[in-house]
Amino acid sequence: MEVLSSRVLLHPRDRERSTAFYRDVLGLAVHREFPGGTVFVLGGGFLEVSGESAAGPSAATAVWLQVRDLTATAAELIQREVEVLRGPRREPWGLDEMWIADPDGLRLVLVEVPADHPLRTDQRAKASRSQKTR
Repeated sequence: MEVLSSRVLLHPRDRERSTAFYRDVLGLAVHREFPGGTVFVLGGGFLEVSGESAAGPSAATAVWLQVRDLTATAAELIQREVEVLRGPRREPWGLDEMWIADPDGLRLVLVEVPADHPLRTDQRAKASRSQKTR
């Protein structure tokens, strides 16, 4: 399977409220709008806020959003009065994370990848070397 693009589909309880949160509070760029929905840019993917659902999000679901500077992002969100579920901290797996929630309680995990973290290493070179030694 070759994946060409990705998009998270979010059907909130109140589409207008959630659209305003992602657009005005978080400041996500709008990729496109269509009758009944808005698609936001999430780095290399997209978040589509469309339709509505009485169910709301599952507590088992979270959206991982990598940011360039977690300290600056945290300060900006606190200034915008976004409720912080858990403040920034270094996790045992080496990522700096903080948690916030959207209006329906969907957990958004904001992540900064430290300069020395393995995610910043191009693993293709290691994989290529290991294949050559087989």
